[in-house]
Amino acid sequence: MWAGEARVRNMFKWMAGSSAKQGEEPPKKGATAPGVMSEFPWEPMGNYKYVLFLPFAYLAATGQDDADRWCYHMCVIAALRYLQAYIWHFLSRNHHISGRTRIQEKGIDFNQIDREDNWDDYIILQAYVSTAVHMLPYLYCSKGVCHAFSNFPLYDGKGLIKMLLIHMGPTEFIYYWLHRALHWHSLYAKYHSHHHASFVPEAITGSVHPFMEHLMYTANFAVPLLGTWLAGGASVAMFYLYLLGFDLLNIIGHCNFELFPAWPFVNIPGLKYLIYTPTFHSLHHSKVHVNFCLFMPLYDYMYGTLDPNSWALFEKASAGVAVPHKAPHTVFLAHGTELLSVFHLPFMSRQFAAHPFKTHWAMYALWPLTLPMLAVLRVVGRVFVADKHRLGDFNVETWVTPAFAIEFFFKSQWARINKYIEGAIVDADRAGVEVFGLGALNKNEALNGGGALFVKNHPELRMRVVHGNTLTAAAVLQKVPPGTKAAFVLGATSKLGRAISLYLAAKGVRVTMVTASRERFEGVVSDCQEEFRHNLVHSTDVNEGAHCDCWVVGRFLSAAEQAVAPAGTTFHQFVVPPLDEVRKDCKYTSLPAFTLPKSAQGFKSCEMTMGRRNVHACHAGALVHSLEGWKHHEVGAIDASRIDTVWEAAMKHGFKLVPDPA
Repeated sequence: MWAGEARVRNMFKWMAGSSAKQGEEPPKKGATAPGVMSEFPWEPMGNYKYVLFLPFAYLAATGQDDADRWCYHMCVIAALRYLQAYIWHFLSRNHHISGRTRIQEKGIDFNQIDREDNWDDYIILQAYVSTAVHMLPYLYCSKGVCHAFSNFPLYDGKGLIKMLLIHMGPTEFIYYWLHRALHWHSLYAKYHSHHHASFVPEAITGSVHPFMEHLMYTANFAVPLLGTWLAGGASVAMFYLYLLGFDLLNIIGHCNFELFPAWPFVNIPGLKYLIYTPTFHSLHHSKVHVNFCLFMPLYDYMYGTLDPNSWALFEKASAGVAVPHKAPHTVFLAHGTELLSVFHLPFMSRQFAAHPFKTHWAMYALWPLTLPMLAVLRVVGRVFVADKHRLGDFNVETWVTPAFAIEFFFKSQWARINKYIEGAIVDADRAGVEVFGLGALNKNEALNGGGALFVKNHPELRMRVVHGNTLTAAAVLQKVPPGTKAAFVLGATSKLGRAISLYLAAKGVRVTMVTASRERFEGVVSDCQEEFRHNLVHSTDVNEGAHCDCWVVGRFLSAAEQAVAPAGTTFHQFVVPPLDEVRKDCKYTSLPAFTLPKSAQGFKSCEMTMGRRNVHACHAGALVHSLEGWKHHEVGAIDASRIDTVWEAAMKHGFKLVPDPA
């Protein structure tokens, strides 16, 4: 790449907001040795590439389209291609739908997400190539008559049959040998290895190829369209049926779950040679040198590249036994935050989910859909699986309570929410889950006593229920500088505030606990070892923090309250949402979070506002509980005497505290 191109690329990516954020990994190319014309011409444009659709939209909207209404149809076809891809993305990532007949157990990671980010470039390419052919005044002349690729009727049934036959013959045959050629060492390294870097394909993986490769495919896939036109059967319907039908079969082949039942292939002779299945093409991705066909296994059978295990694996996948179905070792239960957070679920948007959550303008455009989705969640009324991962030898899953943050603050909703959580706990225990972690508001003290309610209601639980707040407290305390003599704690009698205050007092720190309740303060003092109780001081006035530069904050602070702190104060936060950073002369720590160890695999989505491979401290706490094999529940009040133990266990297993921003 020449330097000027690099500068232009970086400029466009900065403008498009696609540069890596803190905690994210930079995108990695899949081809081992990218060849000539690997990149699409518009790649430096980043997300601004979508302006390339504007000429079509403009001509269609202003009545300047031609007699075929070509630009209009190109816009509609492009929109339908995006819609179809999205529907299959939703289906394939929805574990309730795709989980039973899954083919490959291994998950995908952020590298694959980034490499496949430009999956839709082929839609732009094919729109422009087909338009260029359509605009030629004459495509060929015969017997003194010149013909253009235009003047199409709306529909021609015989022409569609011709198109299908041409595809089954020349196009499938050419693709088979082209595909085999792309597996030759030099071409594979320069081009096709980019596609095969996706060992486990997703719905859109089938269109992830270098530019040069897409040019070859586009030329071949034009054969049925041009051939039908030459044979006298072209129509507008031909473009819709071929382009959308092609996408559908390409998507199906790259879904990591088997959607075909076995009976048609058993009862209809020869069917298995005429149409491939997701399992058939999955073997090509896992074994590489078998099952080269486009959509028809016939050519692999004819030329000896059919994997002998193809049909046996298909029957296993179709029956739902290709991948073992066993309960995860650990479950972490999350919940929605604001209404727009529904679009951050992995099956709702791979792009949003793969980056830290923020209310992007595209999300605001989806606002009208949030209320119907809220209604659907109410009707479904049960906890659902959002994502599946691996942590060393353990299967780990993230489940979601069908409730948004605001609902947790209405007492009238508590019984319903607790019913969701309790039902999930009972189901998980019955299935054989070992550890069940409660995230954020799912363990609210007022809601269920930090999970204690469920343990009380179900004393027979074999599974451990874990709120993870011991590690959260440890993470907050790690940010308090050694040698600190005094701390001003707000939210001091909350679960975290109490544990932090007790820990600091035992370390000889004078802790001023701000609480309006003398009774609650005395309760904390009674839990403190007698020799350290003198370090706990009661306060009801924020102004008493005017001479302390270490504020530990577990509740909202207004700008006026923050103004009390002396210059140079550090606000150590465990308040949700974080404080507004109104003091430029003070430091604000971020909410406690951990980067996952290397043994964590299959993480392809961000945990809300966390960076990639970062999780909230309570989530990490549940995972540490699993790795250590601890047999006790971690519910209710935090045992301050275990803070150091939990911290040391997290460090032993490779968790790293996410540093505060500079």
